[in-house]
Amino acid sequence: MKPITDIARAMNLSDDDIDLYGKFKAKVSLAVLKKFADQPDGKYVVVTSITPTPLGEGKTTTSVGLGMALNRVGQRAAICLRQPSLGPTFGIKGGATGGGLARVLPMEDINLHLTGDTHAVALAHNLLSAFVDNSLFNDNPLAMDPYAITWTRVVDVSDRALRKILLGLGGRDGGLPREASFDLAASSEVMAILALTTSLRDLHERLARIVIGTTRAGRAITARDLQCAGAMTALLRDALQPNLLQTTEHTPAFIHAGPFGTIAHGSNSILADRIALKLNDYVVTETGFGSDLGMEKFFNIKCRYSGLTPNAVVLVATTRALKMHGGVGNVIAGKPLPDELAKENLTALERGCANLIKHIENALLFGIPVVVAVNRFETDTDREIALIEKIARDSGAEGAFVSDAYARGGAGAISLAEAIVHACKQPAQFKFLYATELPIKDKIERIADRIYGADGVEYSVVAEQKIKLCADLGFEHLPICMAKTNLSLSHDEKLKGRPRRFRIPVRDVRISAGAGFLTPLCGDIRTMPALPRVPAGTRVDVDDDGNITGLF
Repeated sequence: MKPITDIARAMNLSDDDIDLYGKFKAKVSLAVLKKFADQPDGKYVVVTSITPTPLGEGKTTTSVGLGMALNRVGQRAAICLRQPSLGPTFGIKGGATGGGLARVLPMEDINLHLTGDTHAVALAHNLLSAFVDNSLFNDNPLAMDPYAITWTRVVDVSDRALRKILLGLGGRDGGLPREASFDLAASSEVMAILALTTSLRDLHERLARIVIGTTRAGRAITARDLQCAGAMTALLRDALQPNLLQTTEHTPAFIHAGPFGTIAHGSNSILADRIALKLNDYVVTETGFGSDLGMEKFFNIKCRYSGLTPNAVVLVATTRALKMHGGVGNVIAGKPLPDELAKENLTALERGCANLIKHIENALLFGIPVVVAVNRFETDTDREIALIEKIARDSGAEGAFVSDAYARGGAGAISLAEAIVHACKQPAQFKFLYATELPIKDKIERIADRIYGADGVEYSVVAEQKIKLCADLGFEHLPICMAKTNLSLSHDEKLKGRPRRFRIPVRDVRISAGAGFLTPLCGDIRTMPALPRVPAGTRVDVDDDGNITGLF
């Protein structure tokens, strides 16, 4: 690694523009936006994927490799990624800094505390939780309905025992007994706010708009009503500044915010993207999971609030995932891949490419050129790659290009980088999928129809009540953040490939007024993961020299 000051200076940042966190990490001052206000933005590239296996398809590795490859072909490029959550890091998934020779460094710091942003989010969230129960205890002056409180508590560790809890079991001085729950810190609305805010003032306003529940008369109660927004802003003041790190080839890497890709919008911060675009010719960012989740939300939520227009979409695919979608192999998280996925099977691959075709169609709905990146494994054959290339082009993509960044770093993604430079020169006519002025159900149904390919939507009684409540409270015109499984284009993870003739069930709707979206829950969505029988954390240790081992 180079000193982070060298990485900053290469982007024309001075020592006054960054705050150092040791030798290899820094926070970037928001004043940089004003300093470089007259600088035109670089090209904006967003990386998404097909419907992944539970193991993931190397989207982060591809993003890192593409950023490094763009520098190799003469462009000044940076990458912008989310910070991993500690819960999955110690569970099954592991960290999220890329892999092989396409990683962001220092990996251990990024996957653990980094600069403490996630802890600040958890503290701010739990401070509001404490204010809620304190107000209940002290005669409930806001007339809160204890049964209508929706604000949880959070912790950044996967712990199934905290999914449902009882509070206030300490006698008279222990508070008001009530049922409550914990979520993972990454799923907190505060984390989504950190990712979507555009300034310190905007952060304060968004925090103040958080709805924690309602009164007995049905009026929304906010953080502003509890007089907590100012203190929450104080806790998040430093966390608002994006973190600057570097890749294995010294490409600048902005790692900032980590909202969930299922329950939230699943992208890094707007502020990191804005700063990176002022300092570079190309900025590569990624979204959570496939085009049906992260990309759709990136366009319809993040781009609405950022005002930024993407120039190209990279759609990551693997032969193993496409063969799985073609009916071969049962991929289970935490277990070795089935042997049949490593064998050439053009018939299954072609069937599975129905999933690829749908994801290409999804990206083209927004008027942006699409480039398919095939994250190559050593068992992939040339005939398999050629088949994906033909299907991708026939489906409207600019082409399919192999990414071998895991094994070769930036050198393994040169053809992909050149394809992106070409794609970014193509005319783009970006458009949103829906107008926010539409009724809530119309927006939900347009996503279900156009993005998932569903035949319709079924609403539970609770969902119908919540949709009416959202309208009554004045939140009808917020964008929609659908929460569903990432393992299928549908709501049912068992439906692989390109499912047809299904209906999307909406069982509930959450209000995230501070973040600025409504979240319909499709099926059983976990906001507090559980650890596996043998957690990944069992392999993590520290040697006698203080080096962290066992993280991946």
